Amino acid sequence: MTAQLPLSLGHRPALEDSDFLVAPCNQDAVAWLDRWPEWPGPALAIHGPARCGKTHLAHVWQARSSAKLIVPELLSADALPELLNGVSACVIDDVAERIDERALLHLHNLLSERGGYLLLTSREPPARWPLKIADLQSRMNAASAVGVGRPDDALISAVLIKLFADRQLQVGSDVIAFLLARIERSFAAAHQAVAMLDETALAGHRRITVPLARDVVSRLDSGEE
Repeated sequence: MTAQLPLSLGHRPALEDSDFLVAPCNQDAVAWLDRWPEWPGPALAIHGPARCGKTHLAHVWQARSSAKLIVPELLSADALPELLNGVSACVIDDVAERIDERALLHLHNLLSERGGYLLLTSREPPARWPLKIADLQSRMNAASAVGVGRPDDALISAVLIKLFADRQLQVGSDVIAFLLARIERSFAAAHQAVAMLDETALAGHRRITVPLARDVVSRLDSGEE
């Protein structure tokens, strides 16, 4: 199957033995993660549109650095002592307006004092965050920032191939091409399409073909799961 769709993409180990696929849309962010721990400062922000792979990158770095994953809603000044108990690296995935700014400022300062590291992901770069605390805005403006673009055709093709292979499913290149032309360019959409194709094929004792893919895409477009 892969011989029919040659792709010059690298493979990166991630959590649960999955592969992270390196492509032009994310290679700059991958390069920054590869630089760790030689970052110029304690913080790095990875930004990009929804479902572009920021969370996957964050988990890659979390596994590599043994970082503590902090849920934004649970970040507070009162929780910091417990969250930072013996921790020198943290990840906050999907920083948004709901973040406790004072707690984030304290977290950044404490990690900086320890010689630690903080990885943040968000849709917008830190310079565009609507922060109200000037000291926090100053630190976020000084943080390194790198963008991730939407997955391109080559990356989504590679992801689809990998997802089918993970399920030990033999799928022709015509099915991959059909899906590529019709599903949203996101990792989440690729996972959803492959999972529904697998379930539908199994339930109906059918092979995964273009007609089956057409039925599944139609169901996805109508909101059926």
